[in-house]
Amino acid sequence: MAELINRPEYLNQLIQNRDVDLVKIVTGIRRCGKSSLLDLFHQYLSDNGVSDANIIHMNLESLRYRNLSDYLAFYDYVSERIPKDGKTYLIFDELQAVEHWEKAIESFRLDFNVDIYITGSNAYLLSTEFSTLLSGRYVEIRMLPLSFKEFLTFYEFDPSVTVEEKFQKYLQFGGMPILREYRFNEARSNQALEGIYSTVVLRDILLRNNQADQGMLQKIMLFLCSNIGSITSPNSIGNVLSNEGDIQTGKGKNVAGKTVDKYISMLRSAFIFYYVGRYDVKGKQLLKTLGKNYIIDMGFRNMLLGYRDADRGHIIENIVFLELIRRDYRVYIGKVGETEIDFVAEKPNDKLYIQVTESMQSPETRERELRPLRMIPDNYEKIVLSMDRSYINSYDGIKSLYLIDWLLS
Repeated sequence: MAELINRPEYLNQLIQNRDVDLVKIVTGIRRCGKSSLLDLFHQYLSDNGVSDANIIHMNLESLRYRNLSDYLAFYDYVSERIPKDGKTYLIFDELQAVEHWEKAIESFRLDFNVDIYITGSNAYLLSTEFSTLLSGRYVEIRMLPLSFKEFLTFYEFDPSVTVEEKFQKYLQFGGMPILREYRFNEARSNQALEGIYSTVVLRDILLRNNQADQGMLQKIMLFLCSNIGSITSPNSIGNVLSNEGDIQTGKGKNVAGKTVDKYISMLRSAFIFYYVGRYDVKGKQLLKTLGKNYIIDMGFRNMLLGYRDADRGHIIENIVFLELIRRDYRVYIGKVGETEIDFVAEKPNDKLYIQVTESMQSPETRERELRPLRMIPDNYEKIVLSMDRSYINSYDGIKSLYLIDWLLS
């Protein structure tokens, strides 16, 4: 087995929730490191005196469990293996393979002295039937591909490589942990990403939605990848695709928009895209229309479109979005009057307003980025993140930070 590299941010969340009477559910796109996290946790339990008999660890996509595809078979199999004494840790990987698994999980909780950990690669895992059954009795830990900080610990770099060059690699290859094995070999890395992407599309999307058309899904995926950080509405994407003859619009209005909407929600359910809504800062309300979609990892985008430096502005905006999610913020796009703020990030007792731009050097850009922030009536922190290593670190109380420093802070 490949050596496990620690991901303390996530492992600590599991450790903090250990023996708390909640089912721990780790969700995230395929191959972002969920199974390795469970392996790390298993190792942690062993190192802390839990005997092997009291750890039942199964990956349900393995063929050895092919007969456990329904919850009764699964329940019987596991029950027979739970020892009479002490607490048993149940660790189930890719549990979406078991139909109605939630009934078995609820039953383990009632019948035995257990602590339960689950992973799954699609959001259907947390769909309504499940949430109803386990309402309030689970905690979701959302796992993402590597942050830039983690990326630096995963790869070994020659001492002569600057942090800027490392960041460039991160922008190009993204943060899927598996790529470490290919040491930045572009062709191999793209093959690996293609493999993950096809599995996600085939197993987590098309298997679940048998009416879905793979060609259409691909077109919408490419469209979203090319328009990262741009405001897109399903109707506008629908119009583009109808004009290209990809969607038959028929008589009804908005058929195209509805179709597109359905496909985008499939991509979100497989954790490929995140949707960000818009928030009216002055009116303090969430707006219903015109959000943005950000991709879970830059590697996929570059694999599908090729890497172009011209898009750096949007790429770094996407990276900032993911970093805010990792730091447990709820993220919105801000609207102040007629202008936009890239991100409004909220925690229960904290709020940040953030603009992201490639550079603040030109006066026009500076004015464009600062103006919306100056219009905000409250006193929460306002920040502009850019790729400038500038000596100016504040404009009238608005902080100006070097993006790499912020990512590593």
